[in-house]
Amino acid sequence: MGAAQGLRDLVYTPSELDQTGRSIESVQATSGMIPWFAGGHADPWNHVEAAMALTAAGRRDAADAAYGWLAATQLDDGSWPASFASDGTVEDPRRDTNVTAYVATGVRHHHLATGDDRFLRSMWPTVDSALSWVLRWQQPGGELAWSVSPRDELVPATDPGAGRVAVALLAASSSVCTSLRAGIACAATLGLRRPAWRHALERLRDAIATRPDAFAPKEEFAMDWYYPVLGGALDGASAARRIERGWPIWVVAGKGVRCRSDGNWVTTAETAELAIACARLGRTDEAARLLGATRAHRCGDGSYLTGVVHPGGDDFPPGEKSTYSAAAVVLAADMLAGSYATTGALG
Repeated sequence: MGAAQGLRDLVYTPSELDQTGRSIESVQATSGMIPWFAGGHADPWNHVEAAMALTAAGRRDAADAAYGWLAATQLDDGSWPASFASDGTVEDPRRDTNVTAYVATGVRHHHLATGDDRFLRSMWPTVDSALSWVLRWQQPGGELAWSVSPRDELVPATDPGAGRVAVALLAASSSVCTSLRAGIACAATLGLRRPAWRHALERLRDAIATRPDAFAPKEEFAMDWYYPVLGGALDGASAARRIERGWPIWVVAGKGVRCRSDGNWVTTAETAELAIACARLGRTDEAARLLGATRAHRCGDGSYLTGVVHPGGDDFPPGEKSTYSAAAVVLAADMLAGSYATTGALG
């Protein structure tokens, strides 16, 4: 069997993606909010990921409702609380720069998929104020402070003696690279220019590529490994070297990607996201094999287990089927299928 045939065999069919879209929509609240799982909490980043999957799966009304919820819950300064309880009340009032920025990626994806200029115009104030708030927290070295209190104070470092200093996270800052590119593209589509955003993106990418000490050490997490590639902060040879160095540590052959290097918990979302990162590098065979590994986590209703522990194959957390895991699979499959929207937003 040739590589191209193998790739086609591992890409999910439209009917499978439709079923997974239905599984995400079945968890969506009447307000439009998409929690992690039925009865669980929600955060704006994973909510946007699920909304993009709804768009990719052709569930336009549900996606529109998801973006409507974001617009309705945005705070006056452009940010969102870090998380919401299942009833829609604020659970964690901190603000997270990455969580806030991701709306730009979702809006860009939705517009590319639908061509709906009215949607883009209606969501532009939300995107504009969100990214403007995020960039208030860019540090002199280019990195982004991760977490801000409701009183506009930086969350203190773990070390009590360090005071209120900027804690930057590599995976989060890398994700903001995607969001800034999306925001710049949204602005350009509307005939607007945001040169300050371009400059901020350049500084952020430079910090990620050249200043590893600017970020809190989280090397045991797979996201810190592949997110600089997924977010486009690294590309070309440097991105390929990073993926190759980490592959033996985090990838379990035939099973997927460990969430942590010091454990055997293989997670659906990390596996699908690494597939997207590989696709960005043109490594489509590797991307297809990773995506194929997520089939073992697929449930009969099209939803996905959050993760599985190997050896043994026990799901963990037991019985948990998360919307963000299902969403990552849909987006990876959509990108491998050549989707203009998903490739344009994430590629």
